[in-house]
Amino acid sequence: MFTLIGKYMSNLFGQVGGAAQMVRSSLFWLTHSRFEFGQAVEQSVTIGVESLGVTALTSLFTGMVLALQAGNTIGNIFGEPIFVGTIVTFSLIRELGPVLTAVVVSGRAGAAVTAQIGTMAVTEQIDALYTLGTNPIRYLVIPRMFGFLFTMPVLTLFSNLFGVLGGYLVAVYALGVAGEVYITDITSFMGVRDFMHGFIKSFVFAFMVATVCCYKGVSTRGGAEGVGKATTGAVVTTIVL
Repeated sequence: MFTLIGKYMSNLFGQVGGAAQMVRSSLFWLTHSRFEFGQAVEQSVTIGVESLGVTALTSLFTGMVLALQAGNTIGNIFGEPIFVGTIVTFSLIRELGPVLTAVVVSGRAGAAVTAQIGTMAVTEQIDALYTLGTNPIRYLVIPRMFGFLFTMPVLTLFSNLFGVLGGYLVAVYALGVAGEVYITDITSFMGVRDFMHGFIKSFVFAFMVATVCCYKGVSTRGGAEGVGKATTGAVVTTIVL
């Protein structure tokens, strides 16, 4: 048992160290080479387009469920569904919005990034880049990291909007809350600090998803089976983190 624990811990620290080394190399090449702006924009568009529909749908139904549960619970206690807009908006903007977006992006775009880079690794295309004098970190990792860092805060904003919209629909048409009251509950209690709280979280989650998915792709070994394992490992790791 201790041998298995030792192997697991050794593998864990090895992967953490490898990911940290990749981040260090990314920062180095970002400041010492020409930035591939075109590729970064292309990756941003790809990640956003792939994830927007799923993110919007997930957040819409999450907001609807939050409003329904909050309204019914508060209605049973106080006799009417009050502060539904406040509860839905606080929950989404501060906590659930960034988390749901990160989970969706890691499962949709993150898996695709890991599979793309992993396939290049097992088919020796990354070795070919080294042979041609092109650093794969600069060419493959940095544009994708920029894509995640730029796209996830934008997707989080859309996630929050669709979640609040879902809560509005349930509050007005199922719980009988006036639309003006729902909006007033939001504007009366929400502040800039609440928005910044979720915004900063989205950047942190974007960095984590980008780092894990890119590192899993670069370190892929073992042919097609290795690509599958790397993709699964990347999604599971990002969801846990």
